Amino acid sequence: MSLEVGMIGLGIMGSAISANLLKDGISIVGYDVAEEQVDILAGKGGKKAASPKEVADKTDIVITLLPSVTALDEVVWGKDGILASKHRGLIVVESGTLPLEDKLRAHEALDKAGMVMLDCTLSGTGAQAALKDLAVYGSGDRAAFDACVPVFKGFARSHYYLGEFGNGSKMKYVANLLVAIHNVAAAEAFVLGMKAGLDPELIYKVISDGAGTSRMFEVRGPLMVRGRYDDATMKMDVWQKDLNIISSFAKSINCPTPLLAASAQAYIAAMAQGRDKQDTGSVCAVMEDWANYKRAK
Repeated sequence: MSLEVGMIGLGIMGSAISANLLKDGISIVGYDVAEEQVDILAGKGGKKAASPKEVADKTDIVITLLPSVTALDEVVWGKDGILASKHRGLIVVESGTLPLEDKLRAHEALDKAGMVMLDCTLSGTGAQAALKDLAVYGSGDRAAFDACVPVFKGFARSHYYLGEFGNGSKMKYVANLLVAIHNVAAAEAFVLGMKAGLDPELIYKVISDGAGTSRMFEVRGPLMVRGRYDDATMKMDVWQKDLNIISSFAKSINCPTPLLAASAQAYIAAMAQGRDKQDTGSVCAVMEDWANYKRAK
């Protein structure tokens, strides 16, 4: 009998993960508030669900990839939410980037209902998700985590067990802090090179092969070379939410993050320029504007 997994949240990341699990022979029961996303899943061989409750009723492992605390509250506590299913023993793999205190609320509520919630954040972009180039930062009940390993192998290149519930989110905050800084650093480097007269494709080729490269330079560099950001793998407005979560968490433990604070200005400027639905690589366009640099047509 094939493994059947529930997926709640079929956006850029969720749809890519679902597609890879289906390719790996794992059956998917999916739900999203956007019905067209559920239809796309069905077109790939997945099964439709009309609510989080239905997903929880039909599967033993449910992955949630949610964009906000409001969405988390509705999925867990809503009229047709996970708690309404009363599926004791259900494993809920919460994989979104959300404030830790809100994940802890959901963890406690599900525990009281006889369900297990894991905090398993993901490192990687939507483009990386399509290539199974994700890392899972898992935390919570060890037995539940081990039961999910076959699922993780279906959509990620690596998975790590990090201990008590919440450590997955903490590690994601560390990872996203670096992503935020490296992305802006890549943009700054491209603009310096281009304004100095270097070809962007040449910058990408040479720097990718040297000591100055980074994963973000390599992942978002092609977007910066082309100067086109509408095909987003991480939308600027969603990223702004992530940055606020990291900053708030750092403040709560009195940890200064000066480079994150400096990088945040480029993202704020991108939002001010109406780039909220563009890829976060569009900070390169912001840097070009700041440098009074215009690309040749």
